[in-house]
Amino acid sequence: MSVKRTFDLLQQYQELFPEKEDALVGKEKGKWVQYSSKDYINYSNWVSYGLLSMGVKKGDIIATISNNRPEWNFVDMGLAQIGAIHLPIFATLIKEGFEQILSHSDAKIVFVSDLSLFNIISSLKPSLGKLTAIYNFNDDAEIASWKEVVELGKASKDKYRKEVEQIKSGISELDWVTLLYTSGTTADSKGVMLSHQNLISNAKAAAGVFQLKPIHKYLCILPLCHVGERMANYQTQFSGCSIYYAENVGTIARDLQEIKPDGFGAVPRILEKVFQRILIKGEALTGIKRSLFFWALKLGLKFETSNKNGFFYSLQLKIADVIIFKKWRQALGGNVKFIGVGGAALSSKLEKVFWAAGIKLLNMYGLTETSPIITINRLSPPLLKLGTVGVLIDNVQLKIADDGEILCKGPNVMLGYYKDNANTANAIDADGWFHTGDVGTLVENTFLKITDRKKEIFKLSNGKFITPQYIENILNESAFIEQTMVIGEGEKYASALISPNFEALKKWCSEKGIDTRIVSEIINNSEVINHYKLEIEDINQLLETHQKLKRFRLVTEEWTPASGELSPTLKLKRRVIIEKYQSLIQEIFYQSNTIN
Repeated sequence: MSVKRTFDLLQQYQELFPEKEDALVGKEKGKWVQYSSKDYINYSNWVSYGLLSMGVKKGDIIATISNNRPEWNFVDMGLAQIGAIHLPIFATLIKEGFEQILSHSDAKIVFVSDLSLFNIISSLKPSLGKLTAIYNFNDDAEIASWKEVVELGKASKDKYRKEVEQIKSGISELDWVTLLYTSGTTADSKGVMLSHQNLISNAKAAAGVFQLKPIHKYLCILPLCHVGERMANYQTQFSGCSIYYAENVGTIARDLQEIKPDGFGAVPRILEKVFQRILIKGEALTGIKRSLFFWALKLGLKFETSNKNGFFYSLQLKIADVIIFKKWRQALGGNVKFIGVGGAALSSKLEKVFWAAGIKLLNMYGLTETSPIITINRLSPPLLKLGTVGVLIDNVQLKIADDGEILCKGPNVMLGYYKDNANTANAIDADGWFHTGDVGTLVENTFLKITDRKKEIFKLSNGKFITPQYIENILNESAFIEQTMVIGEGEKYASALISPNFEALKKWCSEKGIDTRIVSEIINNSEVINHYKLEIEDINQLLETHQKLKRFRLVTEEWTPASGELSPTLKLKRRVIIEKYQSLIQEIFYQSNTIN
């Protein structure tokens, strides 16, 4: 059959994978619980029938605030089949974030994943005039369960079965199906309206890239409300691949070992953290083991595709693989054929090392507004070039504007911003080109290379431009840096705020006999400050003169989505950080602590 709408995937399951026992798999009370393709179809239908019996109509907005789990899909498909709009919201938002989105969207029903979220949304209900009901995915006593909707659907299936089929037949691939709010890293969050065509055209094209099969397993790590994982969720279903849903970030290492997936998706910061932990373990080695570790690492940094390094390099790489890199793959379960990477800039050094280790990072580029993929590297040459975000995905067009901005056109481009005609008109021009706000160039007239966010580039007082993300990526490769933000707009030089990797830093301090009990004393210790000066001096050697960091300040806080400095996809919220550390920024530019 032809899959054009999201719920067409259910019909494809029925026709191509009717006996699949592990279509969707989630953890319940510590055990993996399988849902077959038949279960998937049944639960989706029951949700449709149940919501119709509750008075939900086409165009109504229904929200989910949940961790990754099979139930998310049942609601997603149940909504799509009756023309209701699915609004997935990141579960890590603060209370005010939930209130802003639920109020702006006029959501009528919310499905949450646990009691704490149920209580938060319940406390907001009096201020949300359109919100009528809240249901919980977990089995917590004495609060409304999503199973009430399912049971209502089972009881009313005979009444609503024909109506659902009629509604489905009237839904076009061009119809609106989901509302996703952007993370708002540089401006207020906006509601992105995506159609069936937006999501499915991109998912089908991605399926051709990743080449998963029904025998494969995919581990869903990133939140399903993130457009990249949402698309991956559909493309794996299109391929008939089994999908396992990680409980949370803390269970990923265990999940990898239990499932041994063939692939998963990640944002660069997750891979940077993995690499930092590898480095810390390497630093702890002694003697020949330590020498071999760093020999292999140095070898990996020279990696080129298509055996461009020659026979002797390939021979060395095989030796490094046996003694070092094989262990990296085993830590990821041993079967990983690819990791789809997007959402932020990926360090080229990190990319080379992972590829050298036999872990193929498929670097891609896109936005929520483009559903998301615009370009992606392939699994092998000639449509693969490390250091770039690849070539166009099928059915998408791209051009570079005179000012370097990347423009995109295709069936993946959003319908528009919800209740925001002005921003929609600014984003999509009269010829249908979506203006991404990112700056880039085409390497070899084929491979896209991102320079920076147009809104994030700033100018020093001497007229030189700084692309902060490029410098931040290099800084974040240090085992002693968790996050950093480059600043200096209108100033004479670039500087940085640094959130240390406190695990690595405290270990280093202990070895130096420095008291680690009070964080504020650690970051103001002269030996610690000098250690970071040396780190940045090394990094400065890789930068052009005007890019070099002259000053810095360490902060006591770890930046997280929960504390507000990072978006749910681990991007810097620059405006929030600038406001939070205004006094510290003043110190940077008007007091000493110069690097050179």
